[in-house]
Amino acid sequence: MISANRSWNWRVGVAVASTCAGLLATTSMVNAHGTDLRPGRYTDLVGLVGEQRARVQGLRRESRVLQTEVDSLTSAVAGTQGDQLQRSINRLDIAAGLRGLTGPGLVVTLKDAPRDEAVPQGTDPNLLIVHQQDLQAVINALWDGSAESISLQGQRIIATTGVKCVGNTVVLQGVPYSPPYRIVAVGNPRTMYAAVLASPEVQNYRDYVRPPYNLGWSLRLERRLSVPAYTGPLTLQYAVPSPPPARGTGSGG
Repeated sequence: MISANRSWNWRVGVAVASTCAGLLATTSMVNAHGTDLRPGRYTDLVGLVGEQRARVQGLRRESRVLQTEVDSLTSAVAGTQGDQLQRSINRLDIAAGLRGLTGPGLVVTLKDAPRDEAVPQGTDPNLLIVHQQDLQAVINALWDGSAESISLQGQRIIATTGVKCVGNTVVLQGVPYSPPYRIVAVGNPRTMYAAVLASPEVQNYRDYVRPPYNLGWSLRLERRLSVPAYTGPLTLQYAVPSPPPARGTGSGG
C-alpha cells in the first residue's frame, strides 16, 4: 500500500512539474516578443553607439547624394541672374556652415581620466569624466577667438547645434559619441589659442587635468585643418504648449 501511494505521488509530481515548465516557457515566449531575453547584448554601450553611428552615417551618405543632384541641377540653370543668385547662396552657405572650410587652426582633445589609475577614496566619479559643459566651454572660447568654423567628432557645429550629455557619452545631432572628444577649429590660431587659455570655464576643466583626477587635455596648432560642411537637419524642433483642456458642458446644480 505504501509503495502504491509513493508511485501515485511520484506520477502526480511529474505531471505538475511538466505543466509548470510548459507555463514558464510559454510566458517567456510571450514576454520576449521574439527577442532575446538575455540583456547582455543590449547593455553593450559601445555596440549601441556603433550601430547608431553607422545608421546615421548611412543616412548622411544618402543626403550627400541628393545634395549632389541638387547642385547639378542648380548649375544647369543658365543666365546672369542665376549666376548672381548662386553667388549669394554660396556666401550664405559659408556663413551658415553649409560649406566645408580648410585652413590653419587648433585641435583640442578632451578625454576621461584613465580607469586603471587609483584615486583618493571618496572621490566623486563625475569629476573623472568629460561633461557637455566642458565641451561647450572650449567651443564657446573658440568662437570668442574668432573661429571661422568648428567641428566636434567630425561634425560641423553651427548656431543651432546642441551638445547633450547622456551618461558617459555625448549626443551630437542625434549621434552618440564616446571619448576622447576631438574639437577642430579653423581660423586665426593665435587669437583662438589666447581665447581658450583665457576662458575661466576652460581653466576650471584644466584644474582637473592634474593628479589625482588626471582628465585628458591636449591643445595644439595645425597649419592645415579641414572642417566639413553641416549635413544635419536645418528645421528647428521645439516644444509648444499644450492646448487647455476643454471645459465641461454639463450644467451645475
